[in-house]
Amino acid sequence: MAKAHIPQKLQEWIDARQRHRLSHAQVQMARELGMNPGKLGKLDNHDQEPWKMPLPLFIEHLYEKRFGRKAPEVVLPIEQIAARQQNKKAERRARKVEREAAASPSRESAVADHADEG
Repeated sequence: MAKAHIPQKLQEWIDARQRHRLSHAQVQMARELGMNPGKLGKLDNHDQEPWKMPLPLFIEHLYEKRFGRKAPEVVLPIEQIAARQQNKKAERRARKVEREAAASPSRESAVADHADEG
């Protein structure tokens, strides 16, 4: 089985997870909060700016403040989300091919009927 292609939007989150040492749950929290993975570096400089919280704690604090719970109910790794998206896309393509295959004979007969009239 070939390795799943990961869309660029999700790849940015994978890179941010590795760069900022975040857990899968923290990445999911940040995504649900609408954070930008490219801008996390501005928030993750608590060594230079000691009044700031470390990024993982900051994300958890904001998540609890907005949603009223410590963590998401279901945590999915980005790779699993990408695989689900790819499977869903493949299913949609298969359904579309089936629909087009089923509609093509009736379409041809309708075109033929129309050509006979004119």
